[in-house]
Amino acid sequence: MTTRLTHILNDFETFLQKSVPNIPGFHPNFQKAFWEMLLFGGKRFRPALLFSMVDAFNPELVNRSFLPALALECLHTYSLIHDDLPCMDDANLRRGHMTLHKSYDETTAVLVGDGLNTYAFYLLSQANLTPSQVVKLVEILSIDGGLSGMIIGQALDCYFENITLDLDKLKFIHYHKTAKLIAASLQMGGVIAGVDNLEKIREFGFQLGLYFQVRDDIIDCVENEISTGKSTQNDGRKNSYVNLLGLDGAREELAGLKKELILMQEDFPNALRENLSELLQVYFKEI
Repeated sequence: MTTRLTHILNDFETFLQKSVPNIPGFHPNFQKAFWEMLLFGGKRFRPALLFSMVDAFNPELVNRSFLPALALECLHTYSLIHDDLPCMDDANLRRGHMTLHKSYDETTAVLVGDGLNTYAFYLLSQANLTPSQVVKLVEILSIDGGLSGMIIGQALDCYFENITLDLDKLKFIHYHKTAKLIAASLQMGGVIAGVDNLEKIREFGFQLGLYFQVRDDIIDCVENEISTGKSTQNDGRKNSYVNLLGLDGAREELAGLKKELILMQEDFPNALRENLSELLQVYFKEI
C-alpha cells in the first residue's frame, strides 16, 4: 500500500480506537459489547476505498472524511454481527474472536447491530462538510446499505437457501448484498472530494463488489478459520459461486472479474489508479 494511504489508515485506526461512544444506563456489559467488534479490527476495506478517492482528488479533506469512513465501518460491522446470528449464518468466529451472540447472548448481538446501524447516520450528521454533502452521504449509505441494497440482498440470500438459482439471480443477490456498499464507499469518497461525475467509479465499485463476493465464496471453500479469522465451510446451503459453478468455474469467474477491474482502472486519474492498485494488490493474489 502507498505510504500516504498507509498513514491515513493508521490515523483512522487511532481515531476509531478513541471514538468509543459513552452509552447511558446501567447495563453491565452493553458499553463494552457495542464497540467490541470494531476494536477487534477487520480489513477496513470500505474506509480505505473512501480514503483512496479523497486522497486522490482532494487530499486536504482527508481528515474531514474520518467520520463518514467510521460511519461506513459501523454499518458494515452491524451487517456482519447480524449475518453471524443463529437465524442467519449461525457463525462462531468473526475477526479472529467469538461472535457477539456467542460471547454475550443473542439479544445483545441484535441490539448492538441495531445500535451500530443508527449510529452510522449520527456520525454522518456530525461530519465537517457542507449540508448538501452530508445529505448526499446519508442518501447513498441509506440506499446502498438499506432496502434497495444490502438488506434485500441478504433477504434473498437467506430465503433461497437450499434452492438453486441461476447465475443471473445469484449475481442480483450479490450485486445488492455486497457490491452496492463497496460502490457506495467509492462514491461517498467522491462526494467528499467534490468529484462531479462518479458513474465510472461506481461501476468499478459494482464489479469490485462482485469480485469480492466470488473471492469470499472460494475462501469459504478452501481455507480454514485460523487463516481467515472467521467461520468457514458455512455456505453449503447457500447460493454461492462455488456451489453453482464448481470451484474451477468460480476461479474462472474470479479471473475474469479481475481482468475487467484492471482494465477499468486504466481510465482513472494517476493518483486514484495508484491508490487502488496498491490497495487491491493483496486481494488480487491467487487463493
